[in-house]
Amino acid sequence: MTRLNPSHLDTQYYFAERALLASGWASSVLFSVKDGQFHSIEADSTPTTDSHRLSGPVLPTMANVHSHAFQRVMAGAAEVSLNPNDSFWSWRDLMYKIVQKLTPDDARVIATQLYIDMLKAGYSQVGEFHYLHHDIGGHQYGQLGEMSNQMIAAADESGIGLTLLPVLYSHSGFGGQAPNAGQARFINSTDSYLALHQECARQLVNHSRHKLGICFHSLRAVTKPQIETVLAALDTPLTNNSPIHIHIAEQQKEVKDCINWSGQRPVEWLNNEIGLSDRWCLVHATHLDNKELHAIATSNAIAGLCPTTEANLGDGIFPAVEFEKANGRWAIGSDSHVSLSIVEELRTLEYGQRLRDQQRNRLHRPDQNSIGDNLFQQALLGGNQACDVSLGLAQGNRADFMVLDDSNPFVAASESKDLLNRWLFATNDNVIKDVFVAGKHTIKNFKHEHEETSRHAFTQVIKKVMYDV
Repeated sequence: MTRLNPSHLDTQYYFAERALLASGWASSVLFSVKDGQFHSIEADSTPTTDSHRLSGPVLPTMANVHSHAFQRVMAGAAEVSLNPNDSFWSWRDLMYKIVQKLTPDDARVIATQLYIDMLKAGYSQVGEFHYLHHDIGGHQYGQLGEMSNQMIAAADESGIGLTLLPVLYSHSGFGGQAPNAGQARFINSTDSYLALHQECARQLVNHSRHKLGICFHSLRAVTKPQIETVLAALDTPLTNNSPIHIHIAEQQKEVKDCINWSGQRPVEWLNNEIGLSDRWCLVHATHLDNKELHAIATSNAIAGLCPTTEANLGDGIFPAVEFEKANGRWAIGSDSHVSLSIVEELRTLEYGQRLRDQQRNRLHRPDQNSIGDNLFQQALLGGNQACDVSLGLAQGNRADFMVLDDSNPFVAASESKDLLNRWLFATNDNVIKDVFVAGKHTIKNFKHEHEETSRHAFTQVIKKVMYDV
C-alpha cells in the first residue's frame, strides 16, 4: 500500500529496488534526505507518494583522495619515447614546461571539467593536492590564495565536494636543497604557507561540502623543522583533526636518496622522526620494506594508491596483498588523471597483484572473499578517512549516491552478491547513470548541466597550453 508523506516539504524521498547500505545489500529501500544528509533509510519499505524512484542499483559514491587538477591538461601527451630511460623524472620535466603556461583562469577551467568528469565516474569528493600557488615568475598573486580560490570555484561550479590540501613545497631535494627554476610556481616558506593555509580556511568557512587539510609535498621538498612548525601552528581546535597528506616512496630513486641523506627509508624516517597516525595519508608509498608496511598498518594511516598513474609513470607495484594481510587501510586517487574511472583504478590495483604473484583473486580479507566487494569497501572507507568525509548509505551521512544503468546487461541481470564483481571486472563503458551530492542531482542520465560549456572551454585551454593555438 502506498504511504502518504507525513514529512515537511523540505524533505526529499528516494526509493530504490536495491541499494548497498553500510550493512550490505538491501531491497526496497526508502531514503529520506533533509539538509543534504540522509535523515532516514528504511529497507523492505514502500515508496511515499512523492518519492523519486531510482531506476537502477544504488551505491555510495566515494572520495578521490589524490588529485593534481592542472595535470589533466597533459594526459596522454607524454607517451612518446624521447629517452631510452624514460621515467617519472623525465615525465616531470614535461610537466614543469606545461605548468609555465597556465593562468588562474586556465587552472579553473581545467579543474571544472575534471571535477565534472570525476562526478560522472562516481567520485563525489576530491582531495586536491594543490601546489600550483604563484605566477610564472614565482611571485604571489595580488590576492593571497588566488590559485586555491580557482579550485574552490571549480568545485562549486561542478558540485563536487572538495578537500583542499594546500601544499608546502620549499626545496628540490632532501636536506633543504635550493629549488630549481621549474619549481618557482610551487615554492612557499613556512610562514607564507601558514598565511596561505589561514586564507584557505577563511575562504572555506561557508562551504558545507568542502574540507581543509594539511599537506607536505614530499620529504624531498620540506625539512623536519618545517613539518614540526606547521603541525604545531595548526594544532588548533579547528584543524587538529585535519588529514595530513604527503607524497612518499613513489620512486626507487627517492628511496635511495633518502637513505643517502638520513640513513633511513622515507616511511621509516617519517615514522621515527615525526610519527604516523590515522591523520596521515601516505600517497603512493610504493616501495616499502616489511617494517614500513607494518608501521603504516598499525598506525591506521592511509596508503593513498593511484594505480593508473603509478602504472603510467612506471613507479612500481604497491605490496597490496601483504598490506591487506596486515589490515592496512588504503584509498584510491586519480593523481595525474590519465584515467578518471573507479573501475580502472580498482581493476588495475587487483591485476597488478595478479601479475606480480602469477595468481588470481589476490585482494580479499577473512570476512570478505569477493574481490570486487572488498575493493569497493576498502576504497570507500579509506577515502572517507583521508578526505575527512562520511560517505556511504547510512543515516546522518551526506546524501551522496550513484545509480547504475540498469539497461546494461551485467547490471540488470546480476544478483546483488555478484554486482560489484560484474561492474568492476566485466564492464568497459561507464554505467554510472545518475549521481547525487548532498541530495542534489548533479549527474542526470550521464549528463552534467554545465557539460557543454565546460568542455568547450577545456578544449580551448588544451589547444593553447599544449599546441600554442
